[in-house]
Amino acid sequence: MSLIKWEPFEEFDRVFRDMSTLPSLKMSNMNFDLACDVYEDGDNLVAEMNLPGLDADSIDVEIEENHLRVSGKREEIQEKKEKNHYTKEIKRGSFERLVPLPNPVKKDAVEAEYSEGVLKVTMPKREASEDKRIKVKVKK
Repeated sequence: MSLIKWEPFEEFDRVFRDMSTLPSLKMSNMNFDLACDVYEDGDNLVAEMNLPGLDADSIDVEIEENHLRVSGKREEIQEKKEKNHYTKEIKRGSFERLVPLPNPVKKDAVEAEYSEGVLKVTMPKREASEDKRIKVKVKK
């Protein structure tokens, strides 16, 4: 009898490959496309996110510790009863994305602009505070 080598991670790959072929389970259809590019530009960190079809007033941008939080709402459109949709793929409703930042930023100097469907957040970097590490004396 010959032995067949078991590849456990191959099983995971097969499951995900099979799931991606089912139209009702495609990962891209499960939520908004909230992909984010984060890069350095001089002394700034810059985050860019495509958010087409939104009003700037419906986007919230916050800095929490070392994370950028972008949230908002894409409004539902009142639909006419006589419409017969063949597909309906545009996502509506609330969304939120938490992006880890590679460096600490100056929270009070962050600027955001939204133009032609692209949100651009510029965050000036700051040096990591040395007082984060505190020596605690242990009593005997």
